[in-house]
Amino acid sequence: MLYFEYGEKELNYLKKKDKRLAAVIEKAGVIQRELYPDIFVSLVNSIAGQQISRHAKASVWRRFTELLGGVVTPQAIDAVTEEQLRSCGLSGRKAVYIKQLAQKVLNGEIDFGAFAAMADEEVIAELVKLDGIGKWTAEMQLIFSLGRKNILSFGDAAIQNGLKRLYGHKKITPALAEKYHKRYSPYASVASFYLWALSNGDVEYERPCRNAEKI
Repeated sequence: MLYFEYGEKELNYLKKKDKRLAAVIEKAGVIQRELYPDIFVSLVNSIAGQQISRHAKASVWRRFTELLGGVVTPQAIDAVTEEQLRSCGLSGRKAVYIKQLAQKVLNGEIDFGAFAAMADEEVIAELVKLDGIGKWTAEMQLIFSLGRKNILSFGDAAIQNGLKRLYGHKKITPALAEKYHKRYSPYASVASFYLWALSNGDVEYERPCRNAEKI
């Protein structure tokens, strides 16, 4: 099992840049987040799980992988029909998106191996061209498949909630999120782990009794 690589260097940097985030880091300690280096499998999993509950996603994914013989590859998906994919619990649209993704890989229209040498925004631009893949999904691939360290996803509701809880803001605007991104840079992905933990209630934090931070 692979985990996102970071340590004292990144944590000490963030603690020096932000006292409130430092308090959360001290309470939570190191947060391990698993990596999913096979971008193709990760994208298929993301498409399959869109707009359904975690429990339903697990059930669909189990039937899906059983259909493919336990190995999720472009070749295995190309060998089954859309009807077979729908029998796993996938919607018709999701079945089409997954078949199209497999075909693009097989045709050489997209090369995930080339992503390692590409900048974050270049990877996002390539991924959002794919049907069923939006910016948030692309940003999650950067973090959890490619291990990129400087992603703060404005489109992530839990990130916005974490920022609100940490700094006392009533609303997180794109401009405000960008200011925090610059503060956390070049380790915004690591900061995201602690914002998620804060949003999910995994770590206790009492914000200082004063108005929202002005930055």
